[in-house]
Amino acid sequence: MAQEHPASEVRPRRRGRKVLITLAVLLVLLAGLLVVADRVAVGVAERLIADRVQQEITKQGAQSTEPDVEVAGVPFLTQVLDGRYQRISIKLRDVQAPVEGDAVRLPVLNVDARNVRASLDTLRSGQGDVVADTVNGTGTISYESLAALLKRPGLTLGEQNGKLAVTGPADILGQKITISGTADVTVADNGAVALRFNDLDAAGLPNLPLARTFLNNFAKSISIDVPLPDLPFQLAVREVRPLPEGLAVTADAKNVPINSAS
Repeated sequence: MAQEHPASEVRPRRRGRKVLITLAVLLVLLAGLLVVADRVAVGVAERLIADRVQQEITKQGAQSTEPDVEVAGVPFLTQVLDGRYQRISIKLRDVQAPVEGDAVRLPVLNVDARNVRASLDTLRSGQGDVVADTVNGTGTISYESLAALLKRPGLTLGEQNGKLAVTGPADILGQKITISGTADVTVADNGAVALRFNDLDAAGLPNLPLARTFLNNFAKSISIDVPLPDLPFQLAVREVRPLPEGLAVTADAKNVPINSAS
């Protein structure tokens, strides 16, 4: 004959299971609340940094659309308590900065800040610096704005087989011709873009020493160091290379207040 268990033994087990289920539900709810709080805190920090970056770019005399800021790393709140952030990415669109009376345009400037230090007081009050150990920037200068700096009406720049290509009108011995060729592009010691046009030609160019001398002089006249605008975050240009969409610029800096572009 099967032995029956007293009701008093069954009830505690059922109550125990209910307690465990309730505890599990509470833990899930708490985890959800922490995730929500973490994402809210990220949004607040991203808006703060975007506002400060926009203010500093304006002070510099440059223009851009509102910065897109993304703070990486999960969870965010532990980074806040530590005062150190893994990475902050900033995207600036339609950047326009003055150079010798002309505006140099960068359709997009991407900035990647690593090991960023910002105290809790800085995030709360908006006062103080947000400092990055390293900052890397990549952008593309439009060929139209770069050509304007050469002060040669009708001159156009572009990319051809990985090199900077030039085309422009000229008048030699009363004959209108079109000059074309390529240039070597490097970064000068002063941070300017060094253009060296050493391979120019012109269809229909008279086979005369004077004509060849004119062509050589034209190449020298546009082989100059083109100054670039002051980039935000103290970025210094390290490399330039022609791409179909424009002149790609790579820049970097160390120990930089990313909320102070001056």
